Amino acid sequence: MKKFYITTPIYYVNDKPHVGHAYTTLVADVFARYYRNTLGGENVFFLTGTDEHGQKIAEAAVTAGKSPQEFTDEVAGQFQKAWELLNISHDHFFRTTDKRHINLVQEILQSLYDNGYIYKGAYKGLYCVGCERYILPDEADENRCPLHPNKTLDEREEENYFLKLSELAPEVLRMLEEDRYRVLPVEKKNEILAKVRAGVKDISISRTGVPWGIPLPWDQEHTVYVWIDALFNYYTATKFLSGREHFWPADVHLLAKDILWFHAFIWEALLHAVGLELPKIVFAHGFFTVDGQKMSKSIGNVIDPAMLVERYGVDGARYLLVSAFPFGNDGDISLARFDEKYNADLANGIGNLASRVAKLCEKVGLGGFSMSDAEEVDGRIAEAFARVSPDEALSYIWERVTELDKRINEDAPWKLEGKSLSEVLRMYVCRLIGIARDCSPFMPLSSQRLIDVFTADAITKPDGLFARLEKKTQ
Repeated sequence: MKKFYITTPIYYVNDKPHVGHAYTTLVADVFARYYRNTLGGENVFFLTGTDEHGQKIAEAAVTAGKSPQEFTDEVAGQFQKAWELLNISHDHFFRTTDKRHINLVQEILQSLYDNGYIYKGAYKGLYCVGCERYILPDEADENRCPLHPNKTLDEREEENYFLKLSELAPEVLRMLEEDRYRVLPVEKKNEILAKVRAGVKDISISRTGVPWGIPLPWDQEHTVYVWIDALFNYYTATKFLSGREHFWPADVHLLAKDILWFHAFIWEALLHAVGLELPKIVFAHGFFTVDGQKMSKSIGNVIDPAMLVERYGVDGARYLLVSAFPFGNDGDISLARFDEKYNADLANGIGNLASRVAKLCEKVGLGGFSMSDAEEVDGRIAEAFARVSPDEALSYIWERVTELDKRINEDAPWKLEGKSLSEVLRMYVCRLIGIARDCSPFMPLSSQRLIDVFTADAITKPDGLFARLEKKTQ
């Protein structure tokens, strides 16, 4: 039996959720809903959650005047509320402070240690607290981390435990070259290949002096490096959740490009070392800018998902984010452009189209349709999902919205009568039911409302499906 297992990263709880987190999670939700429709809900597993260990969390908790557990409970709750607001249909919300996860990570690491893949050594280098990792010399820009340019890198020397990544690298490289697991988009695969071929060193997997973490089972003075702990969530969730064991390996890991190296090579090395199957696809999407600027609290342009829902509604926000730009690319978002697109595609587009058709059907007393009357599914949609291109799938649906709107203007049904009018309206309704069905992964609430309208015993014009925005955002 086919199955589909999709994950988001587990988001670091040093701050509240923003639109970047929402984007990854929303796309994962679209995929989960699509495959539930095609494979059945019991054959789909959608995992998201929060990464809750590490030095940065401990420091943020102190600043907030809370214990680390109190702090993580609070921020994890904010993520859960954000996903509820966006109608995210995850099957499990994972937290790395879950005792079951902690126990399994310790078991796996003990196995790696017993089998000779982990050894004790000393490390000296430049450390970025923002990333919670050592930055290689060729990554640093004038002693600054490229992702946290406002933070000075610390030069540290400490005793750590290391993973023999250099020993594991040749076999993992071969598997990547042979597409035993795929890294997408292809340019991201090429980046990983180039980095590995240039030479891979062993990596530190533990820290001392960071008590907010998982202790190494053979040396309690060391805690697991937060990234190693976090990566295992994708596997441990399938082990401790009843009935989920068969979902491993993951079909798609979705993530932003800044954490690609961990997910596209280190993760596979760890899995290979413990004899587990590798994920099928690791897909890294680009970064958001807002009106041409990087999101920053100091600038004040960090967008809260709740603000998008308040302005555009749940499904409006979902549509605008997924259709903003090609999935995988960097992109810029603008509330002014969102306003324009909302009005053009939703209020004046599918919303107006549905109202026009329903009004004509109500006038002649048409009704009694069912889902079996829907037009056939556009085969391009399945192909787009297989390519991990949700924006393309949505564009194919919107081609049909535009075509139907054009067809109505050409047919001028308001000039028709009797059998001719009924036949034309039946064709419109069948197309709209099909469009609503195919929109359901993207806009589930609005899609169901359209289906309810056009499969009712008597079709009646709905109140505004998407209310037009009159005031532009400055």
